[in-house]
Amino acid sequence: MFNNSVLMSQRMADYLWQKQQVTLNNIANSSTPGYKAQYVTFQEELKSKIDFYGQMGASKIGDGIGDTSVRVHTKKDESSRLDGNNVNMDVEQVELASAQIQYQMTIDNINFEFNRLRSVIK
Repeated sequence: MFNNSVLMSQRMADYLWQKQQVTLNNIANSSTPGYKAQYVTFQEELKSKIDFYGQMGASKIGDGIGDTSVRVHTKKDESSRLDGNNVNMDVEQVELASAQIQYQMTIDNINFEFNRLRSVIK
């Protein structure tokens, strides 16, 4: 019933929601000694899955999109702080603002697709 655009938007919304949660957790732990910041990845795995499933035919691309997962990683870089915490508040605040804007745009895209379907049904 739904095309790959809606499925892609859904997966992007999931990714961006998780990104916001991880970023907020980093911000909340910015004063915790020894805390290592985390980040999420999605785009690289999505591209890999689409390439892999796309070789099986265009009809399989949706399977690749659906098979893609969000991964949470811990930043291993050294901290410039004496307490071992490597959270950079400037970076985290920019990441959070960016993720919030992208999330809203993704939700708007999903709503647009549903409104198109609704108008076709009428």
